[in-house]
Formats: sequence, structure tokens, C-alpha cells
Amino acid sequence: MNFNFHNPYPTVRLPVFARNVVSTSHPLGSQAGLRMLWKGGNAVDAAIAAAAVMTICEPVSNGLGSDSFAILWDGKELHGLNASGRAPAAWTPEHFQRKYGSDAKTPPKRGFDSATVPGAVGSWVALSERFGKLPFADLLEPAIEIAERGYLVPIVVQQKWAAATPELHAMPGFAEAFLPWGRAPEVGELFQFKAAARGLRAIAQSKGAAFYGGEIAQAVEKFAAMNGGSITAKDFAAYKPEWVKPLARNYRGHTLHEIPPNGQGIAALMALGILEKFDIAGLPVDGVDSQHLQIEAMKLAFADAYKYVGEPSSMEVTPEQLLDDAYLASRAKLIDMKRAQPFAPGNPVKGGTIYLTAADENGMMVSFIQSNYMGFGSGCVEPHFGISLQNRGHGFSLRPGANQVAPGKRPFHTIIPAFLTKDGQPVMSFGVMGGNMQPQGHLQTLVRMLDYKQSPQAACDAPRWRFNAGLEINVEQQMDKATVRGLAERGHVAEVINDSYQDFGSGQFIWRAGDTKKEGYIAASDSRRDGLAAGF
Repeated sequence: MNFNFHNPYPTVRLPVFARNVVSTSHPLGSQAGLRMLWKGGNAVDAAIAAAAVMTICEPVSNGLGSDSFAILWDGKELHGLNASGRAPAAWTPEHFQRKYGSDAKTPPKRGFDSATVPGAVGSWVALSERFGKLPFADLLEPAIEIAERGYLVPIVVQQKWAAATPELHAMPGFAEAFLPWGRAPEVGELFQFKAAARGLRAIAQSKGAAFYGGEIAQAVEKFAAMNGGSITAKDFAAYKPEWVKPLARNYRGHTLHEIPPNGQGIAALMALGILEKFDIAGLPVDGVDSQHLQIEAMKLAFADAYKYVGEPSSMEVTPEQLLDDAYLASRAKLIDMKRAQPFAPGNPVKGGTIYLTAADENGMMVSFIQSNYMGFGSGCVEPHFGISLQNRGHGFSLRPGANQVAPGKRPFHTIIPAFLTKDGQPVMSFGVMGGNMQPQGHLQTLVRMLDYKQSPQAACDAPRWRFNAGLEINVEQQMDKATVRGLAERGHVAEVINDSYQDFGSGQFIWRAGDTKKEGYIAASDSRRDGLAAGF
């Protein structure tokens, strides 16, 4: 790919060129990954070390009680890992309706009844066992050191930490863990998380066994029972991540790979399949026609994803039906270039997250995402081991359908790593964080790179839009004002937002330079967070 490395957008970032590289949303995470590469580890070792550090340095977005997904190129082929958590054995629609009333539509947003079994630690163990080179305990050393000694809280993380505090300060264990002075830390204050250091040590020494069925699981069960929760050590012991084959769809001579349902990655594939029916490269990159077309394609994909996508065994249609070329062509015909529309689902039946990526000079590339879901997840933090639990259970429905809650079931998931190949060879590991912004970010950045030849850093820095519901979209304040007016004239209800972290996600990108693994990589890190792409 011959990128145009002129970046027309305001930014504080430059692309990084290196043979070994790690890109995360916090500099200490990137440096932890590089430490593993310097020690002789590979990209998987680097990704695990970075992910462990991120649980400490960006606790709003992820923690030891998070879920995760990964796509990796091992040098020969692509692998997917689904480490999303499953519902406790006690969870049924009746369980929640007894506790919260017959009118309840979903499990609660916060508290123990929002937390499924965490999968992130399981993903670290599974990745290390299958692909890692270094001893597992070595990978957690940087995170343990930082949790014990502390780190100075950076700007963007502090803003979100403070914003979440009013809602969560009374949740079990939250204040003890995250309000050490009775308030959120200020920018530049030293934050220590000694309980999480204890948890990390136990995980490191036992290769995760302490977490799944051991002393950590027992501590979570006890703490949950004290606070009205029903998750048990048996639920933890029953958990295993799942190796999966990524879904794939071609676009402009490349192939985008996403984790299959229960995640929303299929929405990005569907939207690109719809966009492929149009000559988008013939439209001005930041003009109203290009942006309108992308928004409408994304809305069509979401209409189907929100109706049909869930745990695969519960879906009434298959991913193959949703990605069928004829079906996507029929959906593309619904787009009116002159007006925005609130699309309904079609009939495809025939008849608050951290993302990181790492690559090494031997050609291994890892796309990894880890998340609490909403800021600080459930808000519940087991005090002895510092296990901050996600709130993915809130994504279940209590009503019949693909996403109805059931024991051992996985909810609809928003976090999605992505991977790009060309002719069966790796091109880019990448991801964009932020709820339903994630497939929208995949779509927008890929269109900029593949249709408009913008470099990964420019595609990362460019202004974004975010579809919410109906005709409602958010646009970043730096988007061209004429384009925003043009979208409004076509019926989009566009709100200009000056909070890029909250509404427009944050990405990390590693693009393989040249045709051989020896040539190295081009890495980008999103300026919407405190991140860093670093390499050697």
C-alpha cells in the first residue's frame, strides 16, 4: 500500500516505524510489552504483559475482572479467541424478575447482578500456553511492580475516573479500591493498587488456577454473597475461553477478519459489504456524500446485528446468511443519497474498553481487546485481590430472543479486535475502542486507508461520526462544518460533541510494511487517549 503520509488533521502523534512494536492507550502498557520483546519473547508475550499493565493503569476501562477477545497471526495462519464471560448458573429471566420486578427488561446496569464470569485472565493463560515463549509469571512482572509502587494518573484516565465516581462511590469495594483519598485521584497523583498486586501474584504463581476455582474465585463468591450476588466459585471453575475461526469478508482487494458472534464484529463486515456496492473513493474523503454513505451503511448493519446477533446457538439466522452478497446488495439498494433513514432489520433468511496490538520481527501479530464494558464495569471490587468486575450481564435481555439470559450463556458483546489480510498474508492488526463505536471505527478507518490511501495515523486522527439510534448521530467538533450542515440537511440529527474519549473511541494500528516480515511495521496510536506506539 502506497500511503499518503501527509496528515491533514490536527494531531500530537506521528507514526512509528519499527521491526518490533507495541501500541496501547497507556505508555506504561506499551513499555511492558517492549520489555518482553527485549527479553526474547514474542508478540503474544508482549500483548499479555501490556494487557496486565492496562488493568492497573486504565482501571476505568478494564481490570482483572474484565472480558477479552483476540485475533492473532502466528506466522502461518490466523486464530481467534473468544474470552467473553458466561452467565452464572443462577441467572434466568425469572431470577431477575423476582428480584427486580416483572417489568424489568435487562439485568441491572451496576452491582453483582451485572457481572458475568470474567474471561480476560483466561485469555492470557490460553494465549501464553499455546503461543507464548516466556514463562507466564514473567509476563505479569511489570503489572505487579506498577500496582505495588504506583503510577502517576494521566489526564484522560483521570477525567473519566472522576466522571464515574458519583455513580459508583457506594458500590461494594469501589471506594476502598479507587477513591484512596475519599475522591478520585488528581492528574499526576500517585495511585497504588496493592490489592491488585496480590491478585496478579496469585494469578502469576498459579498460571491462572487461583482465579478460576482457586482462592480468588472463592474470595469473589464470598464477597458477592455478602452483597446480594449469586456468582460462585463453581461458575469460575466451569469457565474456559473458546478458540474460534474469525469471520471474513473481502473489501477493495483486502480481507477484514472479525470474531464471530456473540460479538458485534459482524456489523463491520456487513457495513463494508454494503459500501462495496458504491464508488466511495470517487467522493471527497471528508465530504458529505462520503460520510452520509458510510453512516447509512452502518445503520443498515446495526439494524440486523441488534435483532439477530447473540450467542450462536440462540441465533435464528447464521453469520453466513447475514454476510450473503446478494442480501447485502439488496440492503445497499435501500440507501438514498439525498436523505437519512431509520432502517428496520431485513430478512436474511433465504426461503467506556482498552485495545492494544503487538507485532514482532518474526511476523507474529496480535490484535487484543479487553473491557469492563461501562466505566469501572459493575462497580464491585473484591477487596483482598483487587478484582474489579465487568458489567457485561447488563447486555442480556430478559425477554425472548437471541440474547435472552440463561445459565452459562454469553451476552451480546461490543468489544471486537480486528485483523486485515491480503492474499492470505497479514497486513494490519487493529481495533477501535468504545461500545457500539467499535464497528463504526473499523468501517471509518478502513475506508480512509483502503479507499483514500490515508496513512494509519491520519485515519486514526481524522474526525469521526457515531451513529446512536434512529436518525441520531454524534460528530466530533473538528469535522468540517459544511459537512455537518450537509448531513443535517439530509435529515441526520447531528449533535456536535467535544468529548472524543466518550463518543468516538480510540484506536491502535500496526500495519506491516512491505511484502516480507523482515521489513517491519508502521504503527499508530490514537490521540484521543493517553496512548503510545513504541518499538525498536
